[in-house]
Amino acid sequence: MSRTVDELGVLLSVKVSREDMGLLIGRSGSTAKAIRTLARIVGMRNNARVNLRIEEPEGGRMEKPEAAPMAGLGDGKEKTLDEAMEGLDM
Repeated sequence: MSRTVDELGVLLSVKVSREDMGLLIGRSGSTAKAIRTLARIVGMRNNARVNLRIEEPEGGRMEKPEAAPMAGLGDGKEKTLDEAMEGLDM
């Protein structure tokens, strides 16, 4: 972590590995938002503006995981449309 002070206030820059990025950011950014809120509160108590920047690791963002196949698809138990319609009482 590094700290930079200028006329706009204090900037805390955090570098993390790709594997730890999700832990720092949290689900839907909730952890990062909480850390930023705490940093601003500390800044307000010290009459300073504090911001947090999370630096993206080298190599960019992790690729999105492949979507898991839906249950029952590709397991050889698929029904044809006619077989599915037979089970319906119409």
